[in-house]
Amino acid sequence: MTSENAYLVGLRLSGKKVVVVGGGTVAQRRLPLLISHGADVHVIARAASPAVEALSHDEPGISLQLRDFRAGDLDGAWYVIAATDDSAVNAAIAAEADERRIFCVRADVARDGSAVTPATFDYDGLSVGVLAGGEHRRSAAIRTAIREALQRGLLTADAGEESGEAPKGVALVGGGPGDPELITVRGRRLLARADVVVADRLAPQELLAELGPHVEVIDAAKIPYGRAMAQEAINQVLVDRVRAGKFVVRLKGGDPFVFARGYEEVLACAEAGIPVTVVPGVTSAIAVPALAGVPVTHRGMTHEFVVVSGHVAPGHPESLVNWNALAAMTGTIVLLMAVERIELFTKALLEGGRPADTPVLVVQHGTTVAQRTMRATLGDAPERIRSEGIRPPAIIVIGSVAAFGG
Repeated sequence: MTSENAYLVGLRLSGKKVVVVGGGTVAQRRLPLLISHGADVHVIARAASPAVEALSHDEPGISLQLRDFRAGDLDGAWYVIAATDDSAVNAAIAAEADERRIFCVRADVARDGSAVTPATFDYDGLSVGVLAGGEHRRSAAIRTAIREALQRGLLTADAGEESGEAPKGVALVGGGPGDPELITVRGRRLLARADVVVADRLAPQELLAELGPHVEVIDAAKIPYGRAMAQEAINQVLVDRVRAGKFVVRLKGGDPFVFARGYEEVLACAEAGIPVTVVPGVTSAIAVPALAGVPVTHRGMTHEFVVVSGHVAPGHPESLVNWNALAAMTGTIVLLMAVERIELFTKALLEGGRPADTPVLVVQHGTTVAQRTMRATLGDAPERIRSEGIRPPAIIVIGSVAAFGG
């Protein structure tokens, strides 16, 4: 048998004995999938990596024996993976497997095994495997291309209405901080299946360009409000479109539950009896500083960080922020929506005792091609922001970590 003429097949291994000989990186990659499919996995290895040892301790479907392979270890097995670093041992395992008519994968010389492991992935109820005549890099590359095409909606996972249940209700999707590649895999998959997309201004606009012509795209900022509040009008659009039989994706920038009023939309849909799928997003509060070279925490420097909304000024009757407590902390402060009131925020922090020479990082249009950064101190940040024309959207990081990456 050679990998060039391999017959691609799916194995149902639930409850069946699978023997993996070797405890290194190959075993580490193969074990989670075997366990997730319910196999009764027996690992035999002279030594095991920490990850393999951890799996054997944490997962009930796996046992680990630290010893050499010996004749008889394949008794009762349905499937074998020979993954030691000794080719002679792998050959002996494959030979015994052939005698017992047990399919065996040789990790070192694929063509000498009776089975070949394809490059695989799972997507929306599908299991996809690719074999490329033993060219493992090619099969992995094709696998990745197919997966990305499905995620972007260039391929559809539905052959028809009866092929699988279409998503229903509303998906509340965090689109990430701006770069379209920073949306989650699940978020992109649901976006590709939307009938209607209600998008915020800060949602990644490039993602909307990938949608099919049949998809109704609604700019949340342009929904006619009439006598209703803006959020109430958005809630009503979500409810109305779902009741019209549409699957709606509510696409937000960042994470839908970080100063994005996402939970208000969840409550509105729940009140209307509409199911909601929440897909967390990469929040700009962490991602934007990170991509500008600044971690919000750093060992030995800061053990805390706090994310603060700047939509309400200190001292305002609706403010829920304890600015004196913020000033007293030594960790990182990340201000969102704060450019317009930066003078008030820095004044409150300085009066609360935060040193004027505290480093400040300002990032405008973070993660996008228009990104620009500015470094300052707490004492001169307002003047610098105004003189350099910084406008929203911008993230302001205050704390010792803000000196990094300069």
